[in-house]
Amino acid sequence: MSTERGRIQISGFETGGGEDWESETAQEKQEEYVEPMSLWRRIVSRLARDRLALIGIVVVVLMTVTALVARPISVSGMTVQPFSLAPFDPTATAVGGRHDAPSMTHLMGTNRQGQDMLSRVMVGGRYSISIGLVVTAIAATVGVIYGSISGYFGGWVDSVLMRFLDLVFAFPALVLALILVALFGGGFWPLVGAFALVGWASYARIIRGEILKVKQNEYVLAAKALGARDRSVLFRHIIPNAIAPVVVQATLSIGTVVIGVAALGFLGIGFSPGTPEWGTMLDAERDTLATGAGGAWYWWATIFPGLMIFLFVMSMNMIGDVINDALDTQVDDVGHGGGG
Repeated sequence: MSTERGRIQISGFETGGGEDWESETAQEKQEEYVEPMSLWRRIVSRLARDRLALIGIVVVVLMTVTALVARPISVSGMTVQPFSLAPFDPTATAVGGRHDAPSMTHLMGTNRQGQDMLSRVMVGGRYSISIGLVVTAIAATVGVIYGSISGYFGGWVDSVLMRFLDLVFAFPALVLALILVALFGGGFWPLVGAFALVGWASYARIIRGEILKVKQNEYVLAAKALGARDRSVLFRHIIPNAIAPVVVQATLSIGTVVIGVAALGFLGIGFSPGTPEWGTMLDAERDTLATGAGGAWYWWATIFPGLMIFLFVMSMNMIGDVINDALDTQVDDVGHGGGG
């Protein structure tokens, strides 16, 4: 270091050295920068590294595929799915003895009418799983549109829409679904309508809260300043950046709907008696739950349908929990305790 008339010159910080230092610093910053993962890549990455989530995915996929190929599917007289994995017709009676215990012929035993429990459990997934998926898709779509309009426009529009939402929340969801099914009857589409009519409200409230935050971002204000229409701003810029909590809610809601359908079936108002639906199967054998019919405990008649409900709902909850962690930026990926 030298001084000359008040000027300080430090060796190593000359013009050439300064450029080299700035170049090395810029290169280090470029190497350290990692482009953030997109929403779906983050979800897939977390799911792939979590053992419980992988187990849940395997269980859900196996149950869904089994239900799909259990018996042939025909639409308007045309067979669209010719496979038949179930060993017996689930509606056929006297294929075995009355309440036969599990055996090599009937792996899950038979019920009081001599129907094969394995075949009925396999086909029963079609009702429960398909209703859960259809209800979630309808409720999420309606709720997202409703809540997005409320949160985006605000003011009196938001006040009116939210007061109606409060009215929906004033009724317990399962009780309201029960009333609707009791009024309009059971069956596939009445159950779908009943659960969709009460399920959309939670999506609307979640997306509204996210919209209120996202619409204040600079890219939204820039889109408005450039003359973009409200519909374009809402569906192209705001909703895609506010949809993450809805994905979590949808994953968890599938299991909730399956439980609700089974509950109504157990109460005897979901499907007609004899339908191979998990809840309806429990209702048909409810007298064997405790002491059993005639003093005997035919445990297989209720254990297997109940086990299917438990496995499916538990698997969906495990998947939803991992997705929730993946979308939570405050959760450390390395420190996640899911076993990745």
